[in-house]
Amino acid sequence: MQVSIETTSKLERRLTVGVPAETIDTQVEERLKQALKTVRLPGFRPGKVPLKIMRQRFGSGVREEVLIDVMARSLGQALVQEKLHPASKPMIETHRVRAGGDLEYTATFEVFPEFDVIEVGGFPVEKPVAEVTDEDVDELIEVFRRQRGTWTLVERAARHGDRVTLDFAGTCDGQSFEDSSAEGRVLELGSGIMLPGFEDGIVGLAAGEEKTLSLNFPENYYEEERRGAAVDFAVTLHEVQELEPAPLDGKLFSAYGIESDDEALFRAEVKQNMARELCKAVDARIRQQVMDTLIDAYAELEIPVALISRESKLLCKEMFESLGVEIANGNVDIESILPGEMFAAKATRRVKLGLILNRLIDHYELKDDPDALRRAVEDIASAYQDPEEVVNWYYGNKEELSSVKSRVLEDSLVARLLESATLSDRACAYREAIALGQRAKLYL
Repeated sequence: MQVSIETTSKLERRLTVGVPAETIDTQVEERLKQALKTVRLPGFRPGKVPLKIMRQRFGSGVREEVLIDVMARSLGQALVQEKLHPASKPMIETHRVRAGGDLEYTATFEVFPEFDVIEVGGFPVEKPVAEVTDEDVDELIEVFRRQRGTWTLVERAARHGDRVTLDFAGTCDGQSFEDSSAEGRVLELGSGIMLPGFEDGIVGLAAGEEKTLSLNFPENYYEEERRGAAVDFAVTLHEVQELEPAPLDGKLFSAYGIESDDEALFRAEVKQNMARELCKAVDARIRQQVMDTLIDAYAELEIPVALISRESKLLCKEMFESLGVEIANGNVDIESILPGEMFAAKATRRVKLGLILNRLIDHYELKDDPDALRRAVEDIASAYQDPEEVVNWYYGNKEELSSVKSRVLEDSLVARLLESATLSDRACAYREAIALGQRAKLYL
């Protein structure tokens, strides 16, 4: 086997492999002889078909099978020989495949980048410092009560937080437009799903009243031609409903996992869960700052385009699944629905971080820690009603356990990097800390 390699760009390689005709012909003959034992042809007894007939009838097909196997095997050997690690599936182009002749093909692919470790000591990290107050607990419990509350018809003008039923018809420059009208639309005032000013304009109207709302499309509206344009909505209000929050009783507590009528126990459980979420938010914010530092430090690191493309498709799929839309693998061309460029920046960051983190984990010789893994799984399980069942599920699911194991290794690396960071505290309220954590997760 002859192998030559060409560097076509910083990360792209073109591997040319030549396999002697003798190697291929020998394997073709061996397969034909093996097939003699089982093949059945009219006029011949089993196992008695002449080899010449076998070549005539099956030689071409067997050769195709052999060529596929030879290319796969020889490519693997060539990659090992040249110490290459493809980051993408090689694109194969055959040059010589004539029967009786040598085989020659090229495999073009990207390789993983090789790069030195950059020390990032002394970088600043700001830690949110907050606590869960009784007021925070009251606020969240009120959210629970509203979620489980009932809507009641009222004979008064609409207020913020009410639910209304209305008709509306919109015109822009005197013309109606797509999705500009509806009949019997149910709308919660304060939801923010309509154009700015629409819901505020409904406040004060009573059932049976009409009103024309003169508004403008936002300057960042998704349809460029309507950005900033004036629009009028003729509105007719049909009914107003007021939300009556659910009472603080066992039925409400049970809906959130507490099988007791004890309000104090419910509040304690809510506060404990909020404290857990606060810890996660703080960790996410710290982690984001560490990752930002690494991204900046390795700004010049070039990464394989194929990995970015693959990650973009994964992000697109995740977005659809988060909306309850299932994309069957292989059955839908995701980029025909949403272009990969929409996710390119986030995909690039994810891929780059993955390469950097793996390199640093190897550099610092960080190893799997079974005890830390167990603690991480138990922490995940603690949010469920039957933690032991969840723990057993993780340890019975290799793929999910592997994901947690990777996260534990990354946590060890983050802790290692924080040893040389410059830490400072930032006092803030619970809601602010949670918001910081939520924004941080968008970049992780």
